[in-house]
Amino acid sequence: MKNDLNGAGIANGLTNYGDAEFSKYLRRSFAQSMGYSSEMLDRPIVGIANTVSGFNSCHRHFPDMLEAVKRGVLAAGGLPVDFPTISLGEVYLSPTSLLFRNLMAMDTEEMILGNPMDAVVLLGGCDKTVPAQIMGAVSADIPAVQVVAGPMSTGNFRGERLGACSDCRRFWGNYRSGEVSGDDIKQIESRLATTSGTCAVMGTASTMACIAETLGLMLPNTAAIPAVHAERLRASEDSGKLAVNLIGTQTTFQKLITPESIENALTALLAIGGSTNAVIHLAAIAKRAGHNLSLGQLNKISETTPVLVDLKPSGQHYMEDFYEAGGMSAVLQELAPYLHLNCPTITGETLGDRIARERQIYINHKVVRKSEDPVSNVGGLVALFGTLAPAGAIIKRSAANPDLFEICGRAVVFSSLEDLAARIDDPDLDVLPSDILVLQNAGPKSASGMPEAGCFPIPAKLAKAGVKDIVRLSDARMSGTAFGTVVLHVSPEAAIGGPLALVENGDQISISVQNRTLDLFVEEDELAKRLENWKAKSKEGLVPKRGYRKLYHDHVQQAENGCDFDFC
Repeated sequence: MKNDLNGAGIANGLTNYGDAEFSKYLRRSFAQSMGYSSEMLDRPIVGIANTVSGFNSCHRHFPDMLEAVKRGVLAAGGLPVDFPTISLGEVYLSPTSLLFRNLMAMDTEEMILGNPMDAVVLLGGCDKTVPAQIMGAVSADIPAVQVVAGPMSTGNFRGERLGACSDCRRFWGNYRSGEVSGDDIKQIESRLATTSGTCAVMGTASTMACIAETLGLMLPNTAAIPAVHAERLRASEDSGKLAVNLIGTQTTFQKLITPESIENALTALLAIGGSTNAVIHLAAIAKRAGHNLSLGQLNKISETTPVLVDLKPSGQHYMEDFYEAGGMSAVLQELAPYLHLNCPTITGETLGDRIARERQIYINHKVVRKSEDPVSNVGGLVALFGTLAPAGAIIKRSAANPDLFEICGRAVVFSSLEDLAARIDDPDLDVLPSDILVLQNAGPKSASGMPEAGCFPIPAKLAKAGVKDIVRLSDARMSGTAFGTVVLHVSPEAAIGGPLALVENGDQISISVQNRTLDLFVEEDELAKRLENWKAKSKEGLVPKRGYRKLYHDHVQQAENGCDFDFC
């Protein structure tokens, strides 16, 4: 079979020996050592970025998905060749997976560009893998198809459904307050995550899957298919076929990501009550495609976009319910008046064409609410600005306590994650339910690398007294599965001397979700003195000396710019 699909196949990007024909000859010779026939080597090549890893439990079903993708590629006339990239297992990486997202994006981009392939299928799932793959594929700018792991199925404890990881946090909070026994928490531990796949709620992984689908980077209505469902394998096979059909076209992620499709993605993010992490990832993806995402834009869209999905952590249901309720097809049906419908998608149809084609789908409106009967009339996320966050901060109001949206409170400050761990449960900690807990030095340039530590525990003395929520404020992130009144991504961060670094115990901080403000009430002269003192105490020794971590520290941007590298 001769390559008639406008792909260069194995002759793509020849190794340079100064003799192109010799390069082809040598490459084919070594390929034949793997048992490929000449007929197969004449086909166009679809690379398959495989992120299976023993350190990534979410991806343990990828061998089956990989085989399904290969079937699709072969059926469409291509030659599938899988290749590994690094994999980011959210709960295993230290200090945090975000530190390695950019490394994975670079790995993905360079492996796509450095190996002979005409198109690529990206197998991702766990939180940072999908944004990393999209970032890398945008920069590589060849036809690509995103395929995701799908969410895990729920477990059960004494008749109650359990889903990682919102229920992980809920039960752990109950354990800390003494409401759950040590024996029970051990049983719960073994029943929270019982299958392969990503978290069973609208955490960062499912949020990014839904965003990728809205951007048109994957097959319609495949974001929410459960990991263990046979439809997940059929979708993988169809994605392999689609990748072959994209060869020779200009349908690349770079072309599909436009200012209009970014606005669509923000609208979807707000409507599904999605993860705060998605704001960082979308900003990075947008910049890779040559566009900007502003937090002011987020606020504008949030005012007119209803929350439609009743799903944990912002609601009651789980991802498997979302899939059965119609998935993103159902959400897009209800969101159609809010979207740019002329945006192209990976299948060749516009978003509007897709919505019109799917008009007759079944929708369970207990899970995906009608736009006239939303979970909330306004979007799930907003950005706050003010003297404490000149470049912005994020709060997930759909998963927070409205009683804490308009407050002025006393700051209780923790200077680092180590300080937090040492003192949060100290019975002598001077803290009241009306206070604002402040965590410093947990942003992108800090030693911790901006971990999901922003939803830190309620002090033990308050938890045992029945306090279920308190305002927590930091330059850190939080898991998409988390809930509570948590202000995140405060920028500029403390590690570079932002106003957050200057907050001291007893300072008054004002938060107004209604006015989108976050202010520190300290006189300018006093702040100037504190800044000089901060400069004198800052330690150069905390900066990494070598390797990737030095590269990250030296070049990572702030949260509002997506925490990507300045040179990308």
